[in-house]
Amino acid sequence: MPRPDLQAIGVGYRRIPVMAIGKDVYCDTRIILRKLEELFPDGKMGATSPDGYAIQKLIEIWHVEGPLFSRAASSMPLSVFKDPKFSKDREQMTGRPWNIEAMEKFRPDALAYVRSAFSFLEKLLADGRQWIISTSEPSLADIEAIFVVHWLNGLKGALPEDLVSQAKYPKVFAWIGRFDDALKTAQAKAPKPTKIDGATAAKQIFDSGFAEKEGTVETGQFQKELRKSDQVELFPTDSGMHNKDSGRLSSLTEDEIVIDLENGLRLHTPRAGFRVRQLGSKI
Repeated sequence: MPRPDLQAIGVGYRRIPVMAIGKDVYCDTRIILRKLEELFPDGKMGATSPDGYAIQKLIEIWHVEGPLFSRAASSMPLSVFKDPKFSKDREQMTGRPWNIEAMEKFRPDALAYVRSAFSFLEKLLADGRQWIISTSEPSLADIEAIFVVHWLNGLKGALPEDLVSQAKYPKVFAWIGRFDDALKTAQAKAPKPTKIDGATAAKQIFDSGFAEKEGTVETGQFQKELRKSDQVELFPTDSGMHNKDSGRLSSLTEDEIVIDLENGLRLHTPRAGFRVRQLGSKI
């Protein structure tokens, strides 16, 4: 399903990836990738060995739950902060200053961290492997590992030549090139997507059924006093925390939070990086 008009379907997260399958709406890349693996196993790209899964999962945590993505964002060229609308939008999302003066302070440390990521990947690829977990073609581990370095490499002015370059990290840049080639090949083979506007996508979602059965709410200290069918609010804790959704608690596990919105949709987020609490609570 194409990305719908989020205002039309009543979802508060307007700055993170969203996927809808029927009336189930998945917010955040982590849960989108996981659900694609679970619901469409014929196209599964995830690791099949314990060692491969460990690398894949740790890279995911490092990139998203860890500091790499935030450091990468602080590595953006200072020219992008000349647009006051952009800076205001980022400040609203992250809750911290996003102006040139602030970013000048953050950028040196951020670039040092980003360079260490290139160094790590260069060492990982040093044995001649073509892909992150030595597969014959790109796997989910490559997708988890590449998005930050690929994004920065394509962002003019983000990576100073004296710190990060093809000469300094030849294996990483060769891997990025292989990934681009594999992506072009996959896109050429894939069926062409049908383009529809957001309002049409929203109508199709509301007219559909659910892709998954309703889950359960696990008991235990980690979810305190929450019970199934409680009225709750749900929001991210790393950024975009001002955009909250509310509804009936449908499922809560170690990996996932699910709430039923008043409009009939079911909203899914990862457990890590999101907070669910009783509606009206300040905890």
